[in-house]
Amino acid sequence: MLLEVGSDSLRLIFAGTPAFAAISLEALLAQGRHEVVAVYARPDRPAGRGRAVTAGAVKQLALKHGLPVRQPARLDEAEVAGLAAYKPDAVIVAAYGLLLPPALLELPRLGCINIHASLLPRWRGAAPIERAILAGDVETGVTLMRMVPALDSGPILAQRRCLIGEQDTAGDLHDKLAALGAELLLEKLPAIAASGVQAAPQDERLATYARKIIKTEARLDWRRPAVELARAARAFNPRPGATAILGGREIKVLRVHPVRGPVAGPPGTIIHAGPEGIDVQTGDGLLRLQTLQAPGRRPVTAADYLNAHPELRPPHD
Repeated sequence: MLLEVGSDSLRLIFAGTPAFAAISLEALLAQGRHEVVAVYARPDRPAGRGRAVTAGAVKQLALKHGLPVRQPARLDEAEVAGLAAYKPDAVIVAAYGLLLPPALLELPRLGCINIHASLLPRWRGAAPIERAILAGDVETGVTLMRMVPALDSGPILAQRRCLIGEQDTAGDLHDKLAALGAELLLEKLPAIAASGVQAAPQDERLATYARKIIKTEARLDWRRPAVELARAARAFNPRPGATAILGGREIKVLRVHPVRGPVAGPPGTIIHAGPEGIDVQTGDGLLRLQTLQAPGRRPVTAADYLNAHPELRPPHD
């Protein structure tokens, strides 16, 4: 792949796998200022309902642009030696999914630079976007960090903040932060290359851990407060999808809104059902279900779901 690069061009290796990372790789390639000499991604894995083996978004983009792609299962000594042969000035890492050994972290002259989807040291770990929503954070952001062996603990090169909207899902926030991370990377790379960025150590006292999401967390318990359930529905949209039992049936809950109302029945009771939604009693307040999805069906509005299941309407509606 031929690039018109200037004297300030960097030789970069990009390591990432999903769509979040692909946004930054695409921005680097579109800018054309730096040379991406190779791309590293996780091995292809089964995805979708048919569980067909599928390449991640980064690999697909790299192949489209004719870039060399490596997909090791782990970064052993031989892989690090192979990477060193590219003579990179820096390794850009975003949602890669493999642990980088110390020998690799010390290899590029500018180090390994990670794009992380939180305002470190808050939400280190695998699921920073979902954990920020679940915790009720009003803002998050992206961090450029020089990587060290400890998880997401390296010195901070730059950050950019982002408000979390009241109705933002994890999918919505993912797209905002992916774009923000790409923008911040392009903006700061020249200064990083010129040693014009002072890296700031993280305050360990403020560190929180964003543990990986497990599917059982996405099962809504009507005994919890409506506000918490609403956060869960947003945090688990689109994956793995919040589920709940409504009228004896399991459904996926996609769009919801907590509303005030007096206690009118035990948690899980449908209090009101109409065009605006289905109001369900929770442990504290009502949760208005607005978009639902039955197993194997497409998402529908609450009104359409009621048309298919009129028995859910309370007698007084």
